[in-house]
Amino acid sequence: MRAIQEELGAESPDKEIENLRLKRVPKKSWKKEVREHFNKELDRLGRINPASPDYSVGLNYVQLLLDLPWDTFTDDNFDLIRAAKVLDEDHFGLDKVKVRILEYLAVLKLKGDLKSPIICLHGPPGVGKTSLGKSIARALGRKYVRMSLGGLHDESEIRGHRKTYIGAMPGRVIQNIKKVGSSNPVFVLDEIDKLGRDFRGDPSSALLEVLDPEQNATFYDNYLEYDYDLSKVLFVATANSLDTIQPALLDRMEIIDLHGYSVEEKLQIAKTYLIPKQRKAHGLKSTQFKISDAGLQLIIEQYTRESGVRGLEKKIASLARASAKQEASGESYKKTLSQGEIETILGPEKLEPELYENNQTAGVVAGLAWSPMGGSVLFVESTLTPGKGELKVTGQLGEVMKESTSLAHTFLKAHAQYLELDTAIFDQWNVHIHFPAGSIPKDGPSAGVTILTALASLFTQRKVKNKLAMTGEITLRGKVLPVGGIKEKILAAKRAGIKEVILCKQNEKDILDIKPDYVEGMSFHFVNNMFEVLDLALTDEKVKNPIDLSSRKSK
Repeated sequence: MRAIQEELGAESPDKEIENLRLKRVPKKSWKKEVREHFNKELDRLGRINPASPDYSVGLNYVQLLLDLPWDTFTDDNFDLIRAAKVLDEDHFGLDKVKVRILEYLAVLKLKGDLKSPIICLHGPPGVGKTSLGKSIARALGRKYVRMSLGGLHDESEIRGHRKTYIGAMPGRVIQNIKKVGSSNPVFVLDEIDKLGRDFRGDPSSALLEVLDPEQNATFYDNYLEYDYDLSKVLFVATANSLDTIQPALLDRMEIIDLHGYSVEEKLQIAKTYLIPKQRKAHGLKSTQFKISDAGLQLIIEQYTRESGVRGLEKKIASLARASAKQEASGESYKKTLSQGEIETILGPEKLEPELYENNQTAGVVAGLAWSPMGGSVLFVESTLTPGKGELKVTGQLGEVMKESTSLAHTFLKAHAQYLELDTAIFDQWNVHIHFPAGSIPKDGPSAGVTILTALASLFTQRKVKNKLAMTGEITLRGKVLPVGGIKEKILAAKRAGIKEVILCKQNEKDILDIKPDYVEGMSFHFVNNMFEVLDLALTDEKVKNPIDLSSRKSK
């Protein structure tokens, strides 16, 4: 049999094993333990009959050991000025993230060795979380690998299968390290909040070992059956929401929030990145496709409503396609698109800009809301009808908002004397509170102060201060608690033409994070309790045609 194989030019199994031992092993700069482990496996392979199914299993295993970059590292580029330039070239804004990366690089330069932190970029879709991982790799001079975790529900995808099973493979972490050929790449774990979980195991629990800087120096893969050092890998996770991430996993990561972009930032991103990118993608020259600043502002404000810039890029691509068609057809067309041309191409499906209405009606107050698509202005409407003091709430609300309405109503009843109200009117009038856009689900604690102000305005029939909005959570004692998403909410208030905003005192630090240019012309009131909110929000002026509550009182 061996003679026939040699005549046919095929290597005999013994020769194949010897080639591995003599040709490939000497090139490896392995640690003593790894070399001993490999030789032991190779010796075992030499004792197996080549016709046995175990032979191919063993051969695949030793080839994996040879292919893994055990002590192969790329050299980091410690030029901080170049790294800052690379990050600025690829992304506009995101100052906190850039500073964090430069800090990591600086410590690595000074110390020479650093356990890689696990960074988690948290933010709404389209703000550049995944592409930021690629920029980090370019800034550090490292190799880049991306692993999508969306919908992953099998634990063995992370840890691998035992090699005794038919079709066994190492986990995707080890597979990607092998593919990239370096033990210190930038490893992006995309959509870590969308990990599944079923009877096959819990991959988020398997990730605990991967993402713990204290444990991942000895990461154990079921197929490899040997500890692999992941401590030099720079893991960058991305997530749209932190709520679905297992608490133990969340604890191992350093969360960096990427907020949405303001109109001004989107304008700069479109001019610097998106338009040149779409120009290139559609084969157009800079002289053949331009968009005016007023046109870009129209697209940003009335054709897209999002935190990121993905929708904006799609609209710019639509305009580029229209220009490419006209250019290819030899038609004459405007090379610089203004508002008129944009409306013709994109059509009339515009989103109405959020505008502050007025304060002429009692019981209507502007609140500030946050969603994954960014901030928005949410009006709380309330009205009174003769009845027995019932409270009705509509607008597709979650449990937290329903609780906020009950809290506000009870607080108002308990402190009726503060607003000089007769407590009898609460038993003689029904209250209906409505949150417009009833088809959109709404939940969260942010509407507490808004609901209370709306009810106070309703029962006193006093006007709320003009061009005022507010956000904050309330307690039964009347304390105002801080809420999240402040930057997005304030930018939404600015777009709507609001001049004053009431916030919890503890949210003052969030305002300091916003560039002063973006909040120019706005004033902020920081409060600790609901009495301060009512003093600031309610004027002494009565609304036109107020409801006569005294007639019901006398009855």
